[in-house]
Amino acid sequence: MTAPTGRRPLLFLDVDGPLIPFGRTPPEYTTYDMTGVAPDVADHPFLPRLDPAHGGMLSALACDLVWATAWQHEANTYLAPRLGLPELPVVEWLEELDLDGHDERTGLHWKTRALVAYAAGRPFVWVDDEITGTDTAWVAAHHGTHALLHRVDSREGLSPADYAELAAWLRDAPATEAADECG
Repeated sequence: MTAPTGRRPLLFLDVDGPLIPFGRTPPEYTTYDMTGVAPDVADHPFLPRLDPAHGGMLSALACDLVWATAWQHEANTYLAPRLGLPELPVVEWLEELDLDGHDERTGLHWKTRALVAYAAGRPFVWVDDEITGTDTAWVAAHHGTHALLHRVDSREGLSPADYAELAAWLRDAPATEAADECG
């Protein structure tokens, strides 16, 4: 799990919920045409809900995008092209995925520790629909710099208001040490 190099904050991006909402498809979405898509992907019941406009909105944010999803490398295969995104780094989950969500002992999401380790001291935003106060408190106690854990309503997915909040936080995020050293 090697974090990308650079000065900008990281944005860890979940797919199911933030990019593929679970509620009814918002009427303003221009959904992806599934004609000619491989059957195993075309049969994904929620993939047509992927709004291609997210790619441009994500690319406009002042950060380095990283997939933080159970889709892992398949996000680059099936989602990035539909969003107009380049191949992105992927957080590779080293432990067996507990897709039920949270550590029974602490209530901590199964992604939280791995994302803090991956960030390796860089400021980051984590966009997910399963973040809780336990995750926020743990990150505050164990991550040495700024982090924004941004919970998205899984029924609606990322909204213009979400993008405005992310852009404002990223605009105000402090420079990393690498940026200070480079001037």
